[in-house]
Amino acid sequence: MIELGVNIDHIATIRQARRTYEPDPVWAAVEAHLGGADGITVHLREDRRHIQDEDVRRLREVTNIKLNFEMGATDEMVAIAARIKPEMAMLVPEGREEITTEGGLDIVAREKRIAKQVEKLAKAGIVVSVFIDADVKQVKAAERVGARVCEIHTGPYAHAFHSKGRDAESPAVVKELDKIRKAGDAIRAAGMRFNAGHALNYFNVQPVAALPGIRELHIGHAIVSRAVFVGIREAVREMKDLMRQAAR
Repeated sequence: MIELGVNIDHIATIRQARRTYEPDPVWAAVEAHLGGADGITVHLREDRRHIQDEDVRRLREVTNIKLNFEMGATDEMVAIAARIKPEMAMLVPEGREEITTEGGLDIVAREKRIAKQVEKLAKAGIVVSVFIDADVKQVKAAERVGARVCEIHTGPYAHAFHSKGRDAESPAVVKELDKIRKAGDAIRAAGMRFNAGHALNYFNVQPVAALPGIRELHIGHAIVSRAVFVGIREAVREMKDLMRQAAR
């Protein structure tokens, strides 16, 4: 059955806007769990713009569901992951100037280095995921470096959906969805787990959730935005209901 990982980074974004102690991302994780989340995702960025080291430590202690640790492919983050031991670590590209992740990790260009980092994480008992574009070349590279999970970047699909009048049958949307489908087929053929995420929301999630063999969606900003009005627990429940309806 399809699962939902809730990214709580932007709870921390609100807190850091005032450099204070609230809202607490750990409280958000508990509320997300009560709403039906199957996992919690956090991205500890190099510049610590939202999630802080102490948040990750406390989440590891408190969360009773899967913790997915998004991280830049750096020695510092590998060491932190090996110490914290999340259930899954997802290697993502990271830039200081970007507002949010702008594309998938280019494994092809950095294969030897990423392979070493994957090996270190795997030796620590952590399932390693890579966040990649819907590109079969990157899927094959992910297999070569030893990743067990590929999360496909759904940003291009989501942006096409929004710009084309939220029409799931628009040729531009169908084209992007087909890229995700083909990448997912390659992922599953290689024996890896097929996940997806980025810019998914309550309007565009169902076509992705209905793709063959998809295991998890990781969604954050849309859920936190809805939670402003209905609360985290209800926002998570609504998203998971939409996903499960589509998957059925």
